[in-house]
Amino acid sequence: MRRKGDLPHKTCAACGLDFAWRKKWERDWDSVKYCSDRCRRSAKSANGSA
Repeated sequence: MRRKGDLPHKTCAACGLDFAWRKKWERDWDSVKYCSDRCRRSAKSANGSA
C-alpha cells in the first residue's frame, strides 16, 4: 500500500489546484488535465465562448 503523499501529483489546468493520482485514472494518467468534472466543464465552456 502506498501513502497518498507518495503518489504523483499534477496541477489542474482550470483552477490551478494540485491534485493526486487516483485509481480510476490509472490507464490514462498522462491525459488527465483537470481535477474534477466541474473544472473540465468550466474550462470547455470558457474555451467555447471565447
